[in-house]
Amino acid sequence: MKVVIADDEPLARERLRTLLAQQPGVELVAEVGDGHAALHACAEHDADLILLDIAMPGIDGLETARHLAAFEPRPAVVFCTAYDAHALSAFEAAAVDYLVKPVRPERLHAALERARTFTIGRDHDGGASLHRSRTHLCARLRGSLRLIPVEEVYYLQAEEKYVVVHHARGEDLIEESLKSLEQEFGERFMRIHRNCLVARHELVEVRRDHDGHVHAMLRHVQQPLEVSRRCVAQVREVIQRL
Repeated sequence: MKVVIADDEPLARERLRTLLAQQPGVELVAEVGDGHAALHACAEHDADLILLDIAMPGIDGLETARHLAAFEPRPAVVFCTAYDAHALSAFEAAAVDYLVKPVRPERLHAALERARTFTIGRDHDGGASLHRSRTHLCARLRGSLRLIPVEEVYYLQAEEKYVVVHHARGEDLIEESLKSLEQEFGERFMRIHRNCLVARHELVEVRRDHDGHVHAMLRHVQQPLEVSRRCVAQVREVIQRL
């Protein structure tokens, strides 16, 4: 079983490394100190398990776990934290176990057994419900990953099996459906067309061209975006409230 350790404390990583060395059938493939690096390590090594701290710089462990839930195959997540107050959130984030520091050898062994059971059955796993929306979207780029802050996204447009994320730093492709993004981020984005979601705060006005087609004008996007007839009234209503 390939394991990644993600913790911003070197001593915590050292203890986990020592404990893992005593466990049979375990290969430590990476040690990292933040959530972004954890995502890269799991993608690079096709990790079966990540031992994940919660309080880390950048994206925290809970959000890291929500991104990992979209990986294929999905690694098992075991949280290792100094506090037990996050237990409910951890299991909502699809963790298979939750260890409180200092991690005891017998608890780590039990967590590894849970992770092995998870990896055996993960092909039949329908996925867990992740209740909090993410603060970043995750795009894969030629073997690496890019995290895109949701607050920097102007609009999302479906193209074949991908969604193009148009954001403050350019464009990226993500392998998520527009429908799932609308469900997760419905308070931030609204549908203006069957293939397009727009950040509500980006809407400036709607214009009708000489052919009768309606387009939305965005604050930071030059290109007008087509609005379908069924969405026009709702778009106008949102603009009036801004």
